[in-house]
Amino acid sequence: MDDPVQPMDDPVQLPSAEPRPRRRDRHGRGMRGPVAPPQVPLSASRAEAFTDLVQDSVERLERRWPQLADIEFLVLEVPPLGGPGGPDGEWQDEAVPLGGSLSASEGRPARVVIYRRPVEIRTKGRDERAALVHEVVVEQVADLLGLSPDSVDPRYGDED
Repeated sequence: MDDPVQPMDDPVQLPSAEPRPRRRDRHGRGMRGPVAPPQVPLSASRAEAFTDLVQDSVERLERRWPQLADIEFLVLEVPPLGGPGGPDGEWQDEAVPLGGSLSASEGRPARVVIYRRPVEIRTKGRDERAALVHEVVVEQVADLLGLSPDSVDPRYGDED
């Protein structure tokens, strides 16, 4: 009787331990890249977009006040816990600040700080956010210079 199972002439090849050459992708369209090129605003993070708003506001004011070039403008996520609530970090009935300013001292330039998250929470869109950022920058610069916000920017408080 013949054996129904015949030995195979070619044994099954086991995969080698060497990695296979990397292919493009399954459908031959290439590897996926970013959704938008870096120069398009879509690719900017929220933090980068906020920093751009602050920079635009500062540049707008520097045209009128060239001495602002000596002031350091910073963007922080949130105000420090020891701020209005005291060193124990407990908040009292005071509102969360949107910005702050520090006078120059001991080789350190004057600083204006804008807090990103409190500003973002109080605004709904980019235009509203840009207006609030500009108001906060104007208020902090006025505080540093010892002037009223209206004298720093005559359009302060106007609805754009």
